[in-house]
Amino acid sequence: MIARKHRPNTKLPSPPTHQTEQQRIEHGGLIWLDFVRPGDDEVTFLSERYHFHPLHLKDVLSRLQRPQIDDDQEREYVFLVLHFPVFDANRRISVVSEIDIFAGRDYIITLHDGRLKPLSRLVSSSTSSEQVRAKIMSRGSGYLLYRIINTLINECFRMLYRVDANVDRIEDGIFNRNVQETVQELSFVRHDIITLRRIIRPNIPVVRSLELRERAFLHVDEDVYFGDLTDSLAKVWDMLEEQNEIVVSLNATLDSLTSHRINEVMKIFTLISVILLPMTLVASILGMNVPLPFQDEPWALPFSLVVMVILALGMYIYFRYRGWV
Repeated sequence: MIARKHRPNTKLPSPPTHQTEQQRIEHGGLIWLDFVRPGDDEVTFLSERYHFHPLHLKDVLSRLQRPQIDDDQEREYVFLVLHFPVFDANRRISVVSEIDIFAGRDYIITLHDGRLKPLSRLVSSSTSSEQVRAKIMSRGSGYLLYRIINTLINECFRMLYRVDANVDRIEDGIFNRNVQETVQELSFVRHDIITLRRIIRPNIPVVRSLELRERAFLHVDEDVYFGDLTDSLAKVWDMLEEQNEIVVSLNATLDSLTSHRINEVMKIFTLISVILLPMTLVASILGMNVPLPFQDEPWALPFSLVVMVILALGMYIYFRYRGWV
């Protein structure tokens, strides 16, 4: 919690001129400012216009802060830092994207790097449609804050459904596909789940804090709306836990399958070596430079070959009898 004295500003500053990085949406006295890739100009504007605490503004410029929530009771606003996943198709894993939110009595200010597509779509639809603006902004800043966070959480579910599809594909093909390919696919999915867990988990206590503390300036029932966000994040976490358990089980199954296949190959090689061993012994004896019985007979070589085949066949029959083949 941060409390700070300030002096009223009699002359409001002009907004920054980066039109391509800012959207201003108004409805019913509520203002939503959305900044994409904010810089020093945007921070200066927010400092002079809204008198936000310098530490909060510093967090806006500092990339990848840990999720957090701070209240400024004097200025009646809450500052949130939240992390949400963005899928990197080139690396085939999810990466973190940060959103900073200032929520006051009559304004919501969002600052992000532009990679959160659901948020960009919500801003775009709110800009172009009066019906959408009325739907999400007519019930106060607290409800708009709920809709923004809920939109981003719903995107997490979509990403988890993609992970589910990848896990199902690996599970279906684990006995039929190339082992090396399956191991690689499983490694990508496991890395993705680990990253998602690292991104999602720190958000849970932040959103829970929104639910547990009453903030009259937000004009919203915290238990109902922010409690719904807490439940949604809990479901996301439960899905990640379940997916992690499945991937660990699949990895153990793949290890067992690989070990079994290696054992089968080694068993075949061992049987071949053992069967060839008496044949090699007979050939070595016949190749010794010493007098041998019947070595001058014309049937000596065929007889030796027959003996080798009988020995090999006898060992094979014995292995079959013991169930080793």
